[in-house]
Amino acid sequence: MATGHTDPQRRERILAATLDLIAEEGIARVSHRRIAQRAGVPLGSMTYHFSGIEQLLREAFGRFTDHIVAVFDEHLGAAADRDQAREAVADLVHELSEDSQRDLVLTQELYTLAARRPAYRELTHEWMRRSRVHLEKHFDPDTARQLDALIEGLTLHRALAREPHGRALTLEAIARVTATERRAPQGSGTP
Repeated sequence: MATGHTDPQRRERILAATLDLIAEEGIARVSHRRIAQRAGVPLGSMTYHFSGIEQLLREAFGRFTDHIVAVFDEHLGAAADRDQAREAVADLVHELSEDSQRDLVLTQELYTLAARRPAYRELTHEWMRRSRVHLEKHFDPDTARQLDALIEGLTLHRALAREPHGRALTLEAIARVTATERRAPQGSGTP
C-alpha cells in the first residue's frame, strides 16, 4: 500500500469510507479496522490522520453536512424572489426524497448522535444555520426556520411513504408556511 506521502487522497478516502459504512450498516458497526479495510488503507493510517474515532466521525459528518448545504445552495441560490424560492424549496424536497437513500440514512444517523452527544448537536445547529441562509434572503428568520423544518419533515415522509405525496401537496404546504410574514405582537412598539 502507498504511504501518506505518495497517497495524498488517503485522508479523504477514510472520510468517504466512514460515511459509506455508516450509510450501509449504521454507526454501531463503525470501527477503525472496518473503515481502514473499506478505504483500502493500513490500520495505522487511522490514528495517523485522526486522534480517535470521535474526531473521525465529527469530520466525516462535517463533510456530509457540507454536501447537504451545497444541495441547498444549488437549489435556492438562484431564486430571485419569493415565488422562485417557494418553487426551489419544492424542488429540494423532491430531490432529497427521491434521490439518495444514503443521504437520508446519514441524516438520521447524525440526528441520533446529536440527540445523545452535545458535540454533534453543535454540528447540527451549524448545519441548520447554514441551510437557512438562502431561505432568509426571501423570508423572515422565523419563516425560514419553519421552512427548514418543513423541508426535512416532508423529505422524510416522502422518502418513507409507500405512496409519496405529489408536488402539489408540497407546494401547498410551502404556501401555507410562507403565506404571511411574521408580525410583531401588538403593543410591542415594533412596526
